[in-house]
Amino acid sequence: MQTLSEEYAEVGDMWADAEAAASLLEDLKSSFLSQKMQDWIASGHAVNKAEAMVKSSPEWTEYVTKTINQRKAANKLKVKLEVIRMRAWENTNQEANNRMAARI
Repeated sequence: MQTLSEEYAEVGDMWADAEAAASLLEDLKSSFLSQKMQDWIASGHAVNKAEAMVKSSPEWTEYVTKTINQRKAANKLKVKLEVIRMRAWENTNQEANNRMAARI
């Protein structure tokens, strides 16, 4: 059985990886859009038309969905970290209560 600190370290590593992946997708969103717009612009479309065409494409929907799902996974791991932290606090609090009760 893992200690709380070991569990926290393990989940923390998973959260860090998920957070990095979500941040990368979010940071590359503009780059992805610009790259996809280039084909439309090269074929003579206006920038606003190129943007509209890319944003209405299945590829864009897939990218945005992937980004949101990755952020959701990172957020769930962050909550898991907070639960571990709360369990540690509860254990500490219970131990203090037990010591107090033993003194009475």
